[in-house]
Amino acid sequence: MTIVPRVPPRAAEAQPVLRVDSSLVMIPAHVTNAIGAPMTGLGKENFRILEDHVEQSIVHFSSEDAPVSIGVLLDTSGSMQNKMQKSSEAAAALFRTANAEDEFFLVKFSGRARLAVPFTPDASELYKEIVRTKPFGQTSLLDAVHVALGQMKKAQNPRKALVILSDGGDNWSRHTVGEITKALIESGVLVYAMGIFDPDYSTRHPSEERRGPQLLAALAEQTGGRHVPVDDLDDLPAISARIGRELRNQYLLGYYSTNETRDGKYRRVKLELAIPGPALPLRIDYRRGYFAPVE
Repeated sequence: MTIVPRVPPRAAEAQPVLRVDSSLVMIPAHVTNAIGAPMTGLGKENFRILEDHVEQSIVHFSSEDAPVSIGVLLDTSGSMQNKMQKSSEAAAALFRTANAEDEFFLVKFSGRARLAVPFTPDASELYKEIVRTKPFGQTSLLDAVHVALGQMKKAQNPRKALVILSDGGDNWSRHTVGEITKALIESGVLVYAMGIFDPDYSTRHPSEERRGPQLLAALAEQTGGRHVPVDDLDDLPAISARIGRELRNQYLLGYYSTNETRDGKYRRVKLELAIPGPALPLRIDYRRGYFAPVE
């Protein structure tokens, strides 16, 4: 299968990418309307950022279709046996939303998490690896995120995201939820997860696997990404394509914190919309906080 990346539209007023240093806080955000469609065309004046209840001045704002570094995390445990065909289709749908300047890597995880394909601009390399996967074993999701964050340190693009395809919780990782959550927050990497759960998931699976939906949702929410449960396996490719489009319709806001204390503590961020006129039923997903730098 040949996957041809699309050519992004030229931004009307493309802004320069800023060099990120230890004091510039970057907040990716995605705004959708009541039916889940992206809300585009907003400006810097339509957002308000508060850090620990103190309003901050937005010094960087962009919304152009910029290149993204994407890590695909594929669950290859035994329970994925009848879901690999649709998972392959979902990966292809994601790759078709890509820009020519995007880069990808693939982490496969079952009883062990491993980097299957390192960073490459050629998404077809990932697709070929995915289609020949033979599911087997347990599920080490948290270890997979750990491996992915290590690879993400080599990313060439300022926008970074992990896309997880999994049908269960974690029952085999060495790393803890706390360790991985902290590492994700420090990295600034978005997490988008597609949870492929069985209808009777809550009754016939072990307790650690029943917590799968909550685990995926928690990891995604903290980073500003999203967990999308997949109720019907046939919907998986369309959901994957929608996630790919969401990565193309993001706002990126930056500010220098008024709190100059370098204490390494967690700081909560709240992003609000300021749109004139009648209140609209909008949803905003964004990075919820970060750890302050230390001396």
